[in-house]
Amino acid sequence: MSISTGATPATDWLARIERFEVVGSTNDIVADWLRDGTPEVCVAIADEQVAGRGRNGRTWSAPAGASLLASVGFRPTWLEPPQAWRLGALVSLAMADAAESTAGLPTGTVRLKWPNDLVILDGTGAALKVAGVLGETEGLGTPLAQAVIGIGINVDWARGSFPAEFAASMTSLSEAAAGREVGRDALTQAFLARLEPLTAELRGGRFAADAWRRRQLTNGLPVRLEWPDGEVETVTAVDVDPDSGALLVRPVGSSGQPRPVLVGEIRHLRFGGVV
Repeated sequence: MSISTGATPATDWLARIERFEVVGSTNDIVADWLRDGTPEVCVAIADEQVAGRGRNGRTWSAPAGASLLASVGFRPTWLEPPQAWRLGALVSLAMADAAESTAGLPTGTVRLKWPNDLVILDGTGAALKVAGVLGETEGLGTPLAQAVIGIGINVDWARGSFPAEFAASMTSLSEAAAGREVGRDALTQAFLARLEPLTAELRGGRFAADAWRRRQLTNGLPVRLEWPDGEVETVTAVDVDPDSGALLVRPVGSSGQPRPVLVGEIRHLRFGGVV
């Protein structure tokens, strides 16, 4: 299902950009464009998704007009397959910078919570989710390689209308900005303006590793890792690896060599080390 509001003229770095009132999933829209031969970079933006999805098969939904829902399509034949994760990192970085600028928030307000969330700390130190990122790839390492990076960020979504089951763990830009309205069009423009140079740098072999590491919320903190099989482990998140994208951890209280973690989720995080 899709209702288009029309295409925006391409630019010298965007091959296609189109806005929709309602779609099933912006990731699906962009994946179809790429399969049909659309060059990179292509972008689909929606006011509402009726079949949005998140990581590990979860759903992503928001009231119409409350969030910026966007997917960015790449043809990363110029990128080694093990480094395709960097495309998601660039989208996250561009949106974090754009969100702070558009909402008038201090630099560093929007943090990255490994592996795929953008969060804002509340007054108690809880990390409240403001955005989620989902990357989907096909044919990496072949001439038909494609990558779609979807991001949904809560913009003008009032706390009183948050879903009850997520109200304690989520926020929006307008809430972080003390109720000030944050324009989605301005946010979109700021996001794309930041994504362009980051993409050009990555094509040239330069990844914004320092900026990506600085945004990480977990560095130096004890966290609870929840593994796919349901097991939970408390560790210290030492750093992130700009080569593999892994979270680097070691046992709490240990000074030994950290080990990389490529799968898993961080739970019950509090800034300052309370878990």
